[in-house]
Amino acid sequence: MIKEVASPRLKDPVFIAAWPGMGEVAYRTALFLKEALEFKMFAKLEAGDFFKPAGVVVDKGILGLPHLPVGFFYYYKPKQSSSIILFLGEAQPPLEYGQELCNAVVNFAKKYKSKLIMSFAAKPEPIDHRAKPGVWMTSTHKDILDRFGSFGAKILDEGQISGLNGLVLGMAKKKRIRGLCLLAEIPFYTVQIENPKASISILKIIDKYLDLKLDFSSLTERASFIESEIDKLMSYLKGEIQTPPPLSDDDIEKIKKDLSAYTKIPQSVREEMETLFKEAPGDISKARELKEKLDHWNVYRDYEDRFLDLFKKGKKEDIH
Repeated sequence: MIKEVASPRLKDPVFIAAWPGMGEVAYRTALFLKEALEFKMFAKLEAGDFFKPAGVVVDKGILGLPHLPVGFFYYYKPKQSSSIILFLGEAQPPLEYGQELCNAVVNFAKKYKSKLIMSFAAKPEPIDHRAKPGVWMTSTHKDILDRFGSFGAKILDEGQISGLNGLVLGMAKKKRIRGLCLLAEIPFYTVQIENPKASISILKIIDKYLDLKLDFSSLTERASFIESEIDKLMSYLKGEIQTPPPLSDDDIEKIKKDLSAYTKIPQSVREEMETLFKEAPGDISKARELKEKLDHWNVYRDYEDRFLDLFKKGKKEDIH
């Protein structure tokens, strides 16, 4: 399942695991670390046992099987502090495979004697998108909470963390490995939009903990752009803007492309939903899982008619 191309010697590594989720907070936060520091890829998780193709793809008339999501392990060796292992999963598998996949990732972290496994997540809140996101935390051990509390994170008294970004820490605790999840606040009305401000809030805590001296200027610029686009959209919906300001053709094309990307559900989630739509007519448990996923991403209304069609009597089967 995990193929190693190198076996680096690492010093008390901190292990960071991330999969796509709400606001793309977890994945984008980890991806920034990979791009900002000199991480090197040394292993690949091939998860073909957890992802099954739901159809084929066609390119210029030629069909083939779709790309199945994988995960990559990277390492970074700073001169004076702990090493870092970074795992980036391209997509979250169906729920029934989550525990097994997390087990594989945690076992890999244990093999390299990781002293701490960290994950990130989003925490939807009734806050304004211009507000500075707060960061919450939950851990396997109280002393970890005390340590990261000194960096500005607040303790999450109760709740749950959905998906693999939470489950991986449950598996870590089961194997007696210390774990921590940092959750950044995002406005509840922007769960489908990338949130660089939330990533920055988490990264500042990571920066203090590992003394990485990160430069956040690229994320700050991206956050400003997304914030301004949300402002424009909300002003338009409120009727405050009747006509857009003068823009060049290039500006218009850029905004159209960016908004299209920001307002879509992540591709990995859409693929999971399409698979569930195909499986649900013959399996009520799949229909229940589909409904939970639609609610989780706040898109049930967009899919309501299609979802209800699953239960209409005499519904014709898809032609294969």
